[in-house]
Order: sequence, then C-alpha cells, then structure tokens
Amino acid sequence: MTLSPAVRATAGLGFTQIVGWGTTFLMPSVLGRHIGDSLGLASEVIFAGITVMFGVGALAAPRVGRLIDRTGARSLMAAGSVLYAVSLAALSFAQGMTSYLACWAAMGVASTLALNTPSSIALAQIAGPAARRAIAMLAIIGGFGSTVFWPLSGALDVAFGWRHTLLIYAAIHLFACAPVHLLVLPTRPPSHPTASGGAAAPTGVPAEVQRRVYLLLSLTLASGAFVFTGFMVHMIEIMRGLGHAPASAVFLASMIGPSQVTIRLVELVFGHRYSIMKSALFGSATLVGGIVLALVDGGSFVLALLCVVAYGIANGLKAVQRATLPLALFGRAQFGAYMGRLALPQGIVSASAPPVIAAALGWYGTTGALWLIFAAATLSLGAMILLARLARSVR
Repeated sequence: MTLSPAVRATAGLGFTQIVGWGTTFLMPSVLGRHIGDSLGLASEVIFAGITVMFGVGALAAPRVGRLIDRTGARSLMAAGSVLYAVSLAALSFAQGMTSYLACWAAMGVASTLALNTPSSIALAQIAGPAARRAIAMLAIIGGFGSTVFWPLSGALDVAFGWRHTLLIYAAIHLFACAPVHLLVLPTRPPSHPTASGGAAAPTGVPAEVQRRVYLLLSLTLASGAFVFTGFMVHMIEIMRGLGHAPASAVFLASMIGPSQVTIRLVELVFGHRYSIMKSALFGSATLVGGIVLALVDGGSFVLALLCVVAYGIANGLKAVQRATLPLALFGRAQFGAYMGRLALPQGIVSASAPPVIAAALGWYGTTGALWLIFAAATLSLGAMILLARLARSVR
C-alpha cells in the first residue's frame, strides 16, 4: 500500500519532532543536574539555555518563514537537523558557561529550521485542504516527546554519562532526522487543485482587516505562550505552593499529558464538525476557568486537578491552533511568512516566562504568580474574543 505524501510527511515529521523536543527543551530536566555539577554551573544557568534557544529562534523565525514560502521546507529542515547535530556534539564538549550558552544559541537557529513552525508550514503546503487534520495528528505524535526521551535520557545518562548521551543524540539528528526530512518532504511546495476544479475560493479574511486580525492573533498567541511555557515549567512548584504534598504535586502535573492527548484526538476526529474559531475560543476560556479554580481554592485536590486538566486541554488545543488559525485567517499563499512573524513575539515571551514567573513566586508567593498567570490568560481570551468577532466568516 502506497502512503499519500501527507501521511508520509506527518509520520516522518512526527518522528523528527519527538527527537527535536526530546533532545533540547526536555533534555535539561534529566541531564541538567549532572551537566551543572560537571561544569560548575547553577541550575538557573542550566535552564537559561532553554531561554537562549527560544530567544534566538524567535529572532530568526520571520526570515525562515519567508524562505519556506519560496523554497519549501525540505532543505531547510534537513539543514536544521545537521545544525542540531553540530550543536549537541559541541555541547558535549562544553567547559563553562560561555560555551554552554553558545551551543544553546546555535540550537535556537536549528529549532527555527527544523522544529514546530517549519513542520507546520510544510504540512500546510503538502496536505492542502486537509492541513488542519494533519497538523492535529502531528501535535498528537509530538506530545510523546517526554514519554520517549525522559526515560531514554535517564537510561543513557546512567550507562554512558551526559557527554556521551549528547553525542548519541547528535548522531540521531545527523543519521536519522536529516535523511527523514529529505525523504518525506518534496523538493518544491506542491500546488493543490480546488475541490470543484474551478476557480480558487477566496481564503482568509478580507485585506482591509488583515492588519487588525494579525495584531489580535499575535496578542492572543503571545500572551497564551506566556502561560503555557511559564506555567508548565513551574507547575509542580505551584501545586506544592498551594499546599499539595510533593507526590501529589507530581501526580497533578502528570495529568497534563493525558489531557493534551485526549483533546488533540477529539480535534483530529471531530475537528471538521466545528469551526477553528469556536475551538480557539473554547480553549482560551477553558484556560481562564482553570486558573480561576486554582485561585478560588487551589488547596483542594479536586479543584487543583480540574485546573491542571483545563490547562492541558487549552495547551493541547493551542498546539494545533498556533498553525491552523493563521492558515484559516490568511490562507496558504503567505503562510510561512505569517508563521515566522507570529513566532517572533511568541518566542520572546516564551523565553521570558520562566524567569518572570520564578521572580513572581519569589517575591509574591504562589498566589501572586497565579494572579500574573491569570492576567496573561485573560488578555489572551480577550484578544481571542475580539478576533472571533472580526473574523466571523472563518471556519
């Protein structure tokens, strides 16, 4: 049986996304303590590598998005895998803070070439009208990054040490991910005929409102990114600050994964039955509602669980909507350019969220941090409501 180009691309990119997230964003959670001990670096510096990666990646994203519009994603994503390999190999030889953070900066460029944004653009180009379903499937597959790489990193660290573990990860990027990108992605972006075979139907919002739509979309995605990144990093600490025992806090945080996967499956199976705007509004409202429950009585196990599940649902939907909303609003013609421009504020906010929330926790305690998170989530919801009113015709 011959697989369609969209199915092959989704499967291949699913593999490379798991590897990309697992060997970068998720890696310090397991290897960070040993890296810090070996290099004499504080935990804050170790995790600052993630902040550097997001920040550098955000600065490079607009140009990369425009390039993918013109040339397709194949060669750029393959180059990103090679750069990942070089960066991880160099990181395995790091001797101090400067070389350590420089390697993360290089991984920021690699992530812009080979991680979330280019994979979504590639699927939009390949899958055409079925892009929403393909992107939802990719989000489901990518959600298994922690399931695969947290235990794998732990086992490799015990067997070989952190330096050799990073060399193994570099080899995976070079000898597995780069060839996969070359095999499953087309040389040039394909064109898609309309369903009726006639003239192309108009796509996206009218030109006269595109600027306002872009600003509202950028605001809702960036303020949401502050919550999703910062709350995720500090979830266990916040649950403990609400009065839950360490084991209970870990259990509560672990419910994020099942909630994300469940809602992504719902989006995959039933997404064609409702508009993308209704799905986005539901996710934004669910996030605010969950945080309100934590503010009302976060010490209650049931309300804390509902808060975490609400966060997981909203995060699971937003992972799909970060790509499908721009596609629905602006169409495929300049999708890469819009994705790159939108990735800039999201990346900067994601980079700043963990230290900002950490500071709020230190200065104002758990309740103060939750109020900050609530404010960002409410801003995201407000922008989404205005966006939905401005783009009523978008499905």
